[in-house]
Amino acid sequence: MNIWLEAFILTFIPLFIVIDALGNLPFVISLSEGMPRYQQRRMIHVAMATAAILGLAFLFLGQAILSIMGISVGSFTIAGGLILLILSVKYITTGRMVEVIKEEIVAVVPIGTPLTVGPATITTLMLLVAQFPLYVVLVSFILNIFVAWAIFLLSHWFVSFMGRGGLRAVSQVFNLLLAAIGVSMVLRGLDLVGLIQLTG
Repeated sequence: MNIWLEAFILTFIPLFIVIDALGNLPFVISLSEGMPRYQQRRMIHVAMATAAILGLAFLFLGQAILSIMGISVGSFTIAGGLILLILSVKYITTGRMVEVIKEEIVAVVPIGTPLTVGPATITTLMLLVAQFPLYVVLVSFILNIFVAWAIFLLSHWFVSFMGRGGLRAVSQVFNLLLAAIGVSMVLRGLDLVGLIQLTG
């Protein structure tokens, strides 16, 4: 196999898994519920721009940024997990994640980060760039962002296929999952900073 192609596959697949656009789609649908179509598209554009900028910043400057600010990957993981947990609990108890939905707010947090580019993606980028040429990791990341962008833009197809009632039921289930993901991220962060020790 061509060396470049092998490196591309070995960087694209891990990033595709951690970005998890398909898994995040129900959250995007839930967050954009009730928005006019143009606002939904604008929200997705802002989210993907946020994710791309954040990912590129950490790809090129990740270690330096964390070192300068004195922030460990574990601390970043805890913060991301707490954000997800708070937003999911708010949705479960009130039916919405923010009091007044503004597409810019939910686009940046939580869709842009930590759902699309969060601690897992940032950590993966840092690990990959230490093993493979920077340009290969860069190409894989950019392509993954475009894939996620396309999947999110097609979210209305899922609405027409499942109906509002079906999506609402799925959203409730996935918000419980989002809470579990938030707890898992907090625990993983506590493990990374050495406050607890996870087994398995």
